Amino acid sequence: MIISPAKSLKGEITVPGDKSISHRAVMFGSIANGITEIDGFLMGEDCLSTIDCFRKLGIHIEILPGNKVKVHGKGMYGLQPPSDILYTGNSGTTTRLLLGLLAGQNFECTIDGDESIRRRPMGRVIKPLKLMGADISGQKDDNLCPLAVKGQPLHGIRYELPIASAQLKSALLLASLYAEGNTFLIEPEKSRDHSELMLNYFGANIITHELGIHSTPVSELYPQHITVPGDISSAAYFIVAGLIVPNSEITIKNVGINPTRTGIIDVLISMGGKIDISNAKTLNNEPVADITVKSSSLAGTTVEGAIIPRLIDEIPVIAVAAAAAKGTTVIKDAQELKVKESNRIKTVVTELSKAGVDIQETADGMIINGGKPITGAQFESYNDHRIAMSMAVAALIAESESTVNGAEAVNISFPGYFEILKSLRV
Repeated sequence: MIISPAKSLKGEITVPGDKSISHRAVMFGSIANGITEIDGFLMGEDCLSTIDCFRKLGIHIEILPGNKVKVHGKGMYGLQPPSDILYTGNSGTTTRLLLGLLAGQNFECTIDGDESIRRRPMGRVIKPLKLMGADISGQKDDNLCPLAVKGQPLHGIRYELPIASAQLKSALLLASLYAEGNTFLIEPEKSRDHSELMLNYFGANIITHELGIHSTPVSELYPQHITVPGDISSAAYFIVAGLIVPNSEITIKNVGINPTRTGIIDVLISMGGKIDISNAKTLNNEPVADITVKSSSLAGTTVEGAIIPRLIDEIPVIAVAAAAAKGTTVIKDAQELKVKESNRIKTVVTELSKAGVDIQETADGMIINGGKPITGAQFESYNDHRIAMSMAVAALIAESESTVNGAEAVNISFPGYFEILKSLRV
């Protein structure tokens, strides 16, 4: 994909539905008793992998025009043994949440994914599931896919999560639905809470207090109508682009602004970004609003600690904003980036360095000395959608034309990304 520098970006857009919420709507709808209708579903490869897995588990799922999905749930004990491997593609969310859901079923199955998934650690999920009574085995001491899951009776546990991870937490909450007794989880920092909000919307009994989460089993979940808001992780690229490209103003409509996901907004405002939130409302327990951004003079900042789980997926594009900002930006406590679709610390540093950015890799993040000219470059995506989209934003403020190789990786979460980017050019 060839991208030339942009003189200005203006317009009003929508972004695809939230990936986290789309995954969960299909999963929870499948174990609810009746039909769940989903509007605004993200038709990206990851979420389609979730649909494929639940179809193999015996759930009838219709994909309808206009990003609508209809899930014919069979109740908490209606899943059927699959006749084939549950292939999760590139989706870590599908893989890890399925482990929790399938651990308490009464059948055996195998979960596998693509080359990237086979490298990503699953032990952090499997260890506490085994404490609940799960029987899960796999490669490298049960840490890597493919993974064999033999459904077993489970029991509730009290568990302190070693990291703030929504995927780990969600897998344990799904297992807790099938466990005897209560489950109590304690997070080191608050991670995104879509599972708690949506499970309760479907009729679960999950109580949260500060960093504690208490789950009491229920006998049934009830089907719902889910409206999926725009994904703030997808909006992030246009938020940063609108801030760093001169003479720009972009409005992104109906974006999810769940406080556990808006760390990027907080960071960019602290850097001097002109960001306005309007038309706030609540849809199926999730806060939604319009976000308007205008060109801004950004200054460097430090990103660390409790805010990291609230923006972990947005760090690559935050690094692009830091490259455009005056002064030094330090990103710490982000070692989780090493086990994403690519090692995002290394790939961000490698690719931005190609464009002349003064950026250094650290053990848990990066240091960016911003405000210097960015040159056109031949960027690589590493088949990582967030790297591809972030480098495309960097290319908008380069001094000459750039190329993003492997740009088709954006289809994992954002089909049509480049078309929307093109539509904003003035």
